[in-house]
Amino acid sequence: MSSVYFTSETQNVILRILYNIMLKPIIEIKNIGKQYQIGGQRERYLSLRDEIVKRLSFFARRAKEAKNVFWALKDVNFSVQPGETVGIIGRNGAGKSTLLKILSQITPPTEGRITCRGRVASLLEVGTGFHPELTGMENIFLNGTILGMTRAEVRKKMEEIIAFSEIEKFLNTPVKRYSSGMYVRLAFAVAAHLEPEILVVDEVLAVGDAQFQRKCLGKMAEVARGGRTVIFVSHNMGAVSQLCDRGVVLVHGGVSFVGPVDDALRAYAESTFSGTGTVQIGNENKSNDIAMLKYIRIKNDVGDITSTFFIGDTMRLQIGCNFSKVVRTVQISFNIRATSGANIYHCVTKDAEFELSNLEGEVIINAVFSNLALYPGSYVIDELWLATGDNQTLDYARDVMQFQVAEGGRCVFRPLALHAAVVHVIPEWTICSKPLVPE
Repeated sequence: MSSVYFTSETQNVILRILYNIMLKPIIEIKNIGKQYQIGGQRERYLSLRDEIVKRLSFFARRAKEAKNVFWALKDVNFSVQPGETVGIIGRNGAGKSTLLKILSQITPPTEGRITCRGRVASLLEVGTGFHPELTGMENIFLNGTILGMTRAEVRKKMEEIIAFSEIEKFLNTPVKRYSSGMYVRLAFAVAAHLEPEILVVDEVLAVGDAQFQRKCLGKMAEVARGGRTVIFVSHNMGAVSQLCDRGVVLVHGGVSFVGPVDDALRAYAESTFSGTGTVQIGNENKSNDIAMLKYIRIKNDVGDITSTFFIGDTMRLQIGCNFSKVVRTVQISFNIRATSGANIYHCVTKDAEFELSNLEGEVIINAVFSNLALYPGSYVIDELWLATGDNQTLDYARDVMQFQVAEGGRCVFRPLALHAAVVHVIPEWTICSKPLVPE
């Protein structure tokens, strides 16, 4: 058998082709836009005369309709590599569900193109893809067929699907008699176990109970570790941060950020909350000309000015002061309170045995919270007080600035409900090998 030899140039071409094939995104979204007509009338069946009139009045009508359109998505561009888990996040009305429906080929885009290189399994709404008159068992085979599976492939996964859904007793019952929770259990079990290359999941998991939600998140993590691609939409930022590698932030139908999930969550939080991270302070103690507060600034652990943080972040407060003459001893304090009015922290330099002495001119005083432990919510820095060592007030300011603690972050492993608590404390947990005997 004769051997085949390639020149080095031919080998480089072949390697480059293979390299490009291997790196080709599994999903490519290019210039996607989706337009809806606002207040449009439902189309009716037209006679030949109606159709002729419609054609003749096309241009006049188009000018009128152009004023009554809404772009749910506009100029959306990003790609997803095989094996990535991508979170789509944004406020209500940002276009998340519309994008997933286009991805799942439920609705076509008005403009642009989406390329999916693999089978897509979608779980967007309760019972999507199920026929209400068919039984649970029949719908499992129906969904498998839609995904391009053979009956043999579906049967191979049947035991796992049934065990995961926990509705074995009702598999021969028409799904129209299922509760919403039963719908979700079976629909997710089918979508996750029939091994699609791309799994698309919307906020529909919120219908299930807490235990089932944890089970679904665990399964999605398992799917992602198996090398398949997951597109996940949720308002549970803790779940997004733990499950996803990258995040896409949608704002008013457009992409405002694409990148690592932690950066995406921060970008989303900053787009949701207002605040610059710096506030200038006026001299409230008019009778004093010795010292005054000039500004307060908040930075994160990498030195960026921001007003949005996650649990576990480092928050750095910089308080700018000006001393017109030397002040021998100085102390400073401030409160951190919830927007409801409850005081959370009262911070005083004396508590840290931190001495401020012989200050003159422009001075910046730093207060660093190395492990921010506040629950998600809005907080206010209040009652900022600058005084001498013997408690003589030099300057003060009320309601100085507001900052936010957002949901998510790498230090959170479960959803944290707003107002469920104030301070996030993690005790040291242990277990005894023997029963405790009361003393």
